[in-house]
Amino acid sequence: MSPDSATFPPLVFTLWWIGLVVTLVVFVPMAVYQLHSLWRTVRSIQIYARDALTATKGIAGHTAHVPALDSTIQVAGDVLAAAESVASKLDTIANVLATRAR
Repeated sequence: MSPDSATFPPLVFTLWWIGLVVTLVVFVPMAVYQLHSLWRTVRSIQIYARDALTATKGIAGHTAHVPALDSTIQVAGDVLAAAESVASKLDTIANVLATRAR
């Protein structure tokens, strides 16, 4: 008897080989498949993030003029106040002319 066979019975070697074959035939391909699936998912996320970044830049470019709208609203308020003043003066003139015409 050799010293190895006395330490490890043949059943241990058989189970070890079965485990090694199952690992190489089942678990390694499954791990490769899952890693490839993960890689595809990561690539999709990168593509979607790039598209979102492009859209975000477009939104930022289009909303850059929003502060100008605030000044437009302020100017419109000033124009409205001036128009109300002119309308009031025109009403006064119309009343005076209507009074003189009687």
